[in-house]
Amino acid sequence: MEGSAVNEPREVPVRLLRGVAGALLWIVAAVVGLVGALLCVTVVLLPVGIPLLFLARKMFTTSVQLLMPKKLAHPVQAVKDSVKDTGEDVSTKFRKAGRRHKRRLSLT
Repeated sequence: MEGSAVNEPREVPVRLLRGVAGALLWIVAAVVGLVGALLCVTVVLLPVGIPLLFLARKMFTTSVQLLMPKKLAHPVQAVKDSVKDTGEDVSTKFRKAGRRHKRRLSLT
């Protein structure tokens, strides 16, 4: 596999940093969610608690995406990138083949 994270030495610290950031964000999201749930118990602070719960949900989502590899966290983007690379390769090959055949068929 070309470009795998195991073979590139610069990817290991980045993956470790993403993992630590994801774990810390997960802990903060848990605390924010707990505070939001406690605020929702009191009817007076309900308008403050509900947005905190939504914020905690967003933070959980982001933390899980940080913990996962990029290809798993953003599968559509990974497919788009691979198709884009393949399309560029094919267009380059066709262009080169067209040039070769053009030279062969030239009557001058």
